[in-house]
Amino acid sequence: MKIVTWNINGVRARIGNLTHWLTESAPDIVCLQEIKSADEQFPRAEIEALGYNVETHGQKGFNGVAILSKLRFDEVNRGLPGDDADEQARFIEGVFSTDKGALRVVSLYLPNGNPIDDEKKFPYKLSWMARLERWVEERLRLEEALVLAGDYNVIPEPIDAKFPENWLGDALFQPQTRQAFRRLLNLGFTEAVRAVTDAPDTYTFWDYQAGAWQKNNGIRIDHLLLSPEAANRFSSASIEKHVRAWEKPSDHVPVAIDLALQPA
Repeated sequence: MKIVTWNINGVRARIGNLTHWLTESAPDIVCLQEIKSADEQFPRAEIEALGYNVETHGQKGFNGVAILSKLRFDEVNRGLPGDDADEQARFIEGVFSTDKGALRVVSLYLPNGNPIDDEKKFPYKLSWMARLERWVEERLRLEEALVLAGDYNVIPEPIDAKFPENWLGDALFQPQTRQAFRRLLNLGFTEAVRAVTDAPDTYTFWDYQAGAWQKNNGIRIDHLLLSPEAANRFSSASIEKHVRAWEKPSDHVPVAIDLALQPA
């Protein structure tokens, strides 16, 4: 089963790229972030025509997440628990039946957090990560296959940036950010890409400015974390970076994993 995360950076602006990629890559489950679309404006017809079920947690103009699946949804949960005042659409969970039991897949779009001296933005990022950690601790007690897929806005290690020194003042690379990410991992998750390669120049995001793509001046901020039950079925991970060279690209590219699971 192929599961992919992709920050699409505006689904309506890139619906042509998305449908082309769905046909080319043939994923089973896709986690989209930054759809920048209210639920009723999401271009679901074009995606459903390709055989996908569609569930969204949208927001007009920015944020927004979605899950596209060839499998039927058994359950859908929208919004990260823990703060009833948080209206930002950054989290959706889908539950599916497989031959090995339940599979839970989350599409998450973690707050950026910049600038770090803003009295709200960086604290919101850290509090969101703390809420995610608490939610994950509860889900892990179910002992089911769980995949946390998304744009984490976290550069985990210096090797995950072409020029790590350029990110020292950025929320994506702050010690508190990286520590929060490590706390998640230490709950028992496998970070899929780094489980298969420790190669440098392994990136998922290239800025639109200053020829970053052409110079391979990238960072790795899109991650798939696998619970022990999912990691037991993990066979491969890949970054489909060629998509960044398409016309009107997102600044992120799809990141894919394969799990040895079949629909029930």
